[in-house]
Amino acid sequence: MRFIEAEEGLPLITQLSYKIDEDRCRLLWQWPDGIQAVYIYKGSSDREQQGEADYGYPPSVAGLKLYTREEYKAAGGYIDRIDTIGLAAYTVYACLMDDGDKRLVYQPDGQNTVQFSTGRAKIRYSITHKSILLRKYKTVQISVLAEVDIPKEALCYVKKQGNYPVSIDDGTVYPFLRDFPSGRSTLPAIEVGKNDYVRLFFTDGPKYGRLYELIPE
Repeated sequence: MRFIEAEEGLPLITQLSYKIDEDRCRLLWQWPDGIQAVYIYKGSSDREQQGEADYGYPPSVAGLKLYTREEYKAAGGYIDRIDTIGLAAYTVYACLMDDGDKRLVYQPDGQNTVQFSTGRAKIRYSITHKSILLRKYKTVQISVLAEVDIPKEALCYVKKQGNYPVSIDDGTVYPFLRDFPSGRSTLPAIEVGKNDYVRLFFTDGPKYGRLYELIPE
């Protein structure tokens, strides 16, 4: 099995669309003449959900699923269960057979790919400030409870003197050094000035806000 780039005369997947019904999605597309089977790749990793993956080529052939024209007719499309939170993407590749060799048509224009939101994953967080008598500093403990794995690039904390910051631009920004696995993560305590306050924010609100919902506990 190998990929070939789309060119004039090769069969292409067109009119790819989707419908969502509760926890199922149905893919529909126009079959090119002479094509009896396609391979479907479902993008569901965290990096893909952030829009950082190239859906043109799947990361591995093992992630491809064969689907025949007869199966499509019987089911009225391709039906799959939605098992991710965030963004889901499907790419459908026309499959050419040549003396037993399977060639999948890669379409640079992306017309054989659909991407849609399956809902935002919740990120709950708490920040505890503890002052120590007769010391100039206090400790801050950050705890994060995530429904899915969260990359460290998505979150940051902002420190401001005198009051809690109201945005990522309202203080000094600090990145996180490790990704957040699903479940609860309690970070090592940090020391700040007695008059400093800390709050969590998305590093890029428009980008990550469509994937996750940040909720203070």
